[in-house]
Amino acid sequence: MEMKKAEEEQQKQQQKKKIINVNNKYGDGVAWFRGVMLGKGSFGSVYLATLKNPRSKYSCLPPFMAVKSAEVSVSGSIQKEKEILSNVKGCPNIIRCYGEETTTGENGTMVYNLLLEYGSGGTLADRIKNSGGKGLSEFDEVRGYTKSLLLGLSYIHEIGYVHCDMKPENILLVHHNRRDGITQFRAKIGDFGLAKREQLSKKRKLEAYWRGTPRYMSPEAVLDNVQDCPSDIWALGCIVLEMLTGKPPWDSDQELTPDDILQKIGPKNEMPKIPNELSKEAKDFLKGCFVRKPRYRLTAEMLLNHPFVEGIVEENNDEDDDDGVEQVHEIQDINGIESVLVVSESDEDWGVASDEDSSFYYWSENDAEEEIEDEFTSPFNGEQNLDMDKNRGIVSSTILGAA
Repeated sequence: MEMKKAEEEQQKQQQKKKIINVNNKYGDGVAWFRGVMLGKGSFGSVYLATLKNPRSKYSCLPPFMAVKSAEVSVSGSIQKEKEILSNVKGCPNIIRCYGEETTTGENGTMVYNLLLEYGSGGTLADRIKNSGGKGLSEFDEVRGYTKSLLLGLSYIHEIGYVHCDMKPENILLVHHNRRDGITQFRAKIGDFGLAKREQLSKKRKLEAYWRGTPRYMSPEAVLDNVQDCPSDIWALGCIVLEMLTGKPPWDSDQELTPDDILQKIGPKNEMPKIPNELSKEAKDFLKGCFVRKPRYRLTAEMLLNHPFVEGIVEENNDEDDDDGVEQVHEIQDINGIESVLVVSESDEDWGVASDEDSSFYYWSENDAEEEIEDEFTSPFNGEQNLDMDKNRGIVSSTILGAA
């Protein structure tokens, strides 16, 4: 019996060494160790990182972080995300970025690392999925999460950015300690790989490419290729509806292709169905989000005064957000932390793949020369082909899953 236990322990130690060896191919940081891999995309990976000396009073980093890494030669997407996160920093409802660092991997390979806040609660998509299709409690969770997202969007829009890919998979739940001692999760907006400046998007209204995920796209994005701040509000309505019902927007008894969904949103002029059993405040809130003409859609600032969230008090003490040692066992896979946007660079095109939803995005080299920050384009969810109207200049795209 003792011999068997000894052999099992030896096997565990050997397996641990193998994991460490695999993770260390990208090297450790100056102040942190690279831990287990949380997920992997075509050209990027996310790891759990722990501080080498977490008790040091001089450290400005938390004990645990999510480190998004890629070789420098293919790290364009991650570097773009770092730039945007630097511009939107300071809001407690947006995932924090602790900086960037270059490490040396195997064979002297230079690796770019983005140090991000770790969400021990996984994603909002995970939370909804765990509800078993019943949805979340409107008063215990939905209203609070909605208030957090509105505060985050209001901040993003105020400084001139559009997120362009709001969906439950990109909302992280971060462990939060309130001043009254109650522990809860705060919803934070993450994954800014497709974000862009609003004033630049206004300049490019005739652009024949989309950003985002079909189920959460607004009518003006589908019909006119315009994605401004109101597009984020439409997507927010889809997220709130999904939280309340436990089902994704445009859910149907029949399996819908991305093309089917886009037809409903665009040419067919359909609206997401709002169940009658929802509260009066919830239905009215959703109606304010689901206005087909963007100029009449309520803004994040207006929605913050809506009765659905008006009475929700959120403490803005970001320092009390704590994802420490006690939450390590709650680590999810890559989809439970944050989307990995990975970039492939060639002479003609740059492609960006989101591992969590097998989306694929394109932008052209000519556009990149004009404004590289704003050229992430149309993704479609699912491993399917989507034939688009050639008269509108929209390409036929084959969906590729990340490796």
